[in-house]
Amino acid sequence: MHPIWTLLRCAFAAALMLFLAAWAAPALAQPRALILDPGERIALDGRLDESAWQRAPLHDRFVQYLPLDRQPPPAGYRTTVQVLAERDALVLGIRAFDPAPQQIRAPLTRRDQVKRDQDFVAVLIDAVGDRRAAQFVRVNAAGVLADGMYIAAGDSEDFAPDFDVDAAVQRLPDGYSVELRLPFIALRYPHEGGAPWRLMVARSVPRASSTLLLSAPLTKDGLSFIAELQVIEGLDAVAEQARAHSLLWFRPELTVRGTRERAAGRPPRRDEEVSLGAEFKWRPRADWVIDATLNPDFSQVELDAPQLAGNTRFALSVPEKRPFFLESTDVIDQPLAGFYSRSVTDPRYGLRATWRAPKADATALTLRDEGGGLVLRPGPFGTVVYAQDGRSQATLLRARRHEGEITGGVLLSDRDYGAERGRNTVAGVDLYWAPNAQDQLRARALGSRTSATFDAQGVAVAGPPERGRWIELRWNRRNNDWIVNLDLDDLSPRFRNDNGFVEQAGVRRIEAEVIRRWGEAQAFGFDAHEFETYVWTQQVATREDAAAGVAGNQMVTRRWHPGIWFAGPLNSEGWVQLELDAQRARPGGRLHGTRAVAAQFGFNPAPWMPRATAELNLGDMVDVEADRVGRGGDGFVEVILRGSIAGLGVESEQKLQHAQIAHGGRRVLTDSAARWLGVLHFSARDSLRAVWQASRYRRAADPALSIAQAREDLRTLSVVFQHRVGLGRNLSVGVTHSRIEPGRERKDEVFVKAAFAL
Repeated sequence: MHPIWTLLRCAFAAALMLFLAAWAAPALAQPRALILDPGERIALDGRLDESAWQRAPLHDRFVQYLPLDRQPPPAGYRTTVQVLAERDALVLGIRAFDPAPQQIRAPLTRRDQVKRDQDFVAVLIDAVGDRRAAQFVRVNAAGVLADGMYIAAGDSEDFAPDFDVDAAVQRLPDGYSVELRLPFIALRYPHEGGAPWRLMVARSVPRASSTLLLSAPLTKDGLSFIAELQVIEGLDAVAEQARAHSLLWFRPELTVRGTRERAAGRPPRRDEEVSLGAEFKWRPRADWVIDATLNPDFSQVELDAPQLAGNTRFALSVPEKRPFFLESTDVIDQPLAGFYSRSVTDPRYGLRATWRAPKADATALTLRDEGGGLVLRPGPFGTVVYAQDGRSQATLLRARRHEGEITGGVLLSDRDYGAERGRNTVAGVDLYWAPNAQDQLRARALGSRTSATFDAQGVAVAGPPERGRWIELRWNRRNNDWIVNLDLDDLSPRFRNDNGFVEQAGVRRIEAEVIRRWGEAQAFGFDAHEFETYVWTQQVATREDAAAGVAGNQMVTRRWHPGIWFAGPLNSEGWVQLELDAQRARPGGRLHGTRAVAAQFGFNPAPWMPRATAELNLGDMVDVEADRVGRGGDGFVEVILRGSIAGLGVESEQKLQHAQIAHGGRRVLTDSAARWLGVLHFSARDSLRAVWQASRYRRAADPALSIAQAREDLRTLSVVFQHRVGLGRNLSVGVTHSRIEPGRERKDEVFVKAAFAL
């Protein structure tokens, strides 16, 4: 053979081998842990200067996920990860190089407010090893933490759970470094037979393109953000030893509260209360966690945000913030209709046990609720709300079995109000199946039996048992070009779950969405990193209920929303859609057709304004109480500001919501809500927070429809100083003032709340 051809063949073979090696290397690269000597412990200061860091293997195979996936990191933004294993914790050292360190965004914020407008690193760890769920911790460049759970089944991120972790950050001339300690007792994993622990590290770089880098080869085609978590090599022996570690954690809590209430026509009332409560956590070994709470003070330091509710007959849910309910949220894995912990209002005591095995997990809880909340009785056209004016026992049992890509679960829920007031019991099964990398299927079936009813005066009484059921089928498909979501629900007229949140029953609901993914595109005068067109539809029709006078197959809601969605520079995101809807406000009433256009846009204008978002909906709107269509609109404006004053961190968040409907040339309904939250951070542990909230509702009289004039004004101001060290130590001192008009109702409260873990 001619020497030239031989040389070319050799060159081609060498080039091919280099290509294959470069292609295969990222897939084979795994983080590897260094096991420290007994007694060796890292001083958490963020410096990465101990000798252990010099010995630890280094992982730096990061890839770009946002704005564009399948790309290398931008030049100069190298990121490295090292993993150390102490006797009782993992310690991660992360080095974030930055060619423009003066542009690093490192504000002092509240816990769980570390967002993509900041420079941060995030650690996602799956100690079960099956990539169904992962605990995550974010640490921004100022050392502020955010943590929670990722659930693969819905690709959902929940910031409510808090873990007892610690971190330190060091700013450097060419970036920053982070040390993060994850105690084994903060992780959840089986006692024996578990899979290797898995890890992914993310890094946010919020410049003009708002880049997100990952240590695992994840692409946007994945059904979940944790689909490519990588095995932590070299950790088997330490993980095995940690499975037998025990934990006993006790935190007493003292609350001193004084209140004064005044109202027109009633004498003033004063009340002073001193209460002692406690939280208890015991982990005898890795697979069991026992939680107990006694006389907890679950009053929220930060108020629930107001919501517009003047033009709806359906109840509105609020997020959970109370730690007792946030243990192992991935095990419960239920929508609000299956379990809604905010249905428990004022527990006197509570007990919970959670268990994990390699292919199964379960949790059980029971609480004595002193009442003071609400009981929902849903129907097809609205939710009837009754006062929960007495004690009840709330119980939940949940168990799941995992076999490959299939998970099967059972649920038993019970609310016992006592022999004279009846009870509500719900039981059911669910199935989750991911047959391939593009599809997820989920099926649920719940049945209810309810003897807790209410008489004409709204008094709780026991009555003849009523039975109902809820059946749900969901299918989600995702690939490089298309996303398809389909959800079918069938709720019988008497389905109730007093430990859940069911705002509508007696209906069949079909919801579908088809999304075409176009990738990069020109949109609205700038280059969109992602551009999608979509059609979303929802059809809700009644099931026959002769006892309530509801005929079957009446259309309650019909919605068709074609639109576009895009994401681009400055962490921008927006959508525009037509709303071709129809709604029936009452049984046998007219099906009102409406036409509207809606749009939302949010972006990060500057480091001192990390988020500005506006939404507007204009067109026809159904006036539910009047059962007619008027011209109107609704929307909101939200702006978040962050900065520093004299070395102190400052946050200011403001949101204004407004809705109005006009008919016959006059405004017949106005509903507004405003909220301002300001925080002054003295340090990462000490802050002074003020929350001001206001809502205003106006309804014009219409004698022809027997509608009386109505108005309501609510105002609340809360100021709280908080000192917080991890999850164990907390001191809060605050004052709250609220007023309601009409009626000149006033309520003032002063409180001191202290907790210290033993």
